Amino acid sequence: MTAAIDGPRVAAKSGKARQLVVFLHGFGADGNDLIEIGRQWRSFLPDADFVAPHAPERCAMSPMGRQWFPLFTRDPDERWRGVNAARPTLDAFLDAELDKRGVDERALALVGFSQGTMMALHTGLRRRVAPRAILGYSGIHVLGAAQPGSERPPQNPPPPVLLVHGEEDELIPAEALLLSANSLADMGVPTQWHMSAALGHGIDNAGLIHGALFLAQSFGVNVDYGRR
Repeated sequence: MTAAIDGPRVAAKSGKARQLVVFLHGFGADGNDLIEIGRQWRSFLPDADFVAPHAPERCAMSPMGRQWFPLFTRDPDERWRGVNAARPTLDAFLDAELDKRGVDERALALVGFSQGTMMALHTGLRRRVAPRAILGYSGIHVLGAAQPGSERPPQNPPPPVLLVHGEEDELIPAEALLLSANSLADMGVPTQWHMSAALGHGIDNAGLIHGALFLAQSFGVNVDYGRR
């Protein structure tokens, strides 16, 4: 049985949710770390509900925070085991949130930061029907040896992906963006990216605007700058 997760929410500006944007926070944070972005993006995506679930585990290195999976050695095998172990919990949450709103998988977008980006890419690329889009900040596409349950189903079409990274990221080096973009391209996943100059492990205003426009375009929303 998977653990139940929940977190802060921002309701659709229009009053009727036709899309669902799910934020997946980084290691040692919680859903409150990213939900403010949803408030900033309401004008770009007026028909979207935003939710930022707290990861299921208390963080071993930051007792006040949460983690999707432990990170002690930060080696690729540890990350691969971690994303596979945490995926069922996230899948169950996404299924419940979609059912609650009566919308289908193509109304879903995943937005991750750092460890949350690892979860967004791993889980989103393994949903039976692909989400409408995946947006990853300051993370990496986790790769590993095949194991039961880790296979990718055929997704037609696969989700478009935007990766955003700080040029001076001290925790996950900027080269992770290029490695991730290449591995996704090798899998046939349409991927674009943006590198934020002079930025460390975080999200700047340019990254937020790129992300909002990417999601709006993915959902077919016409952004009217005069009404923002």
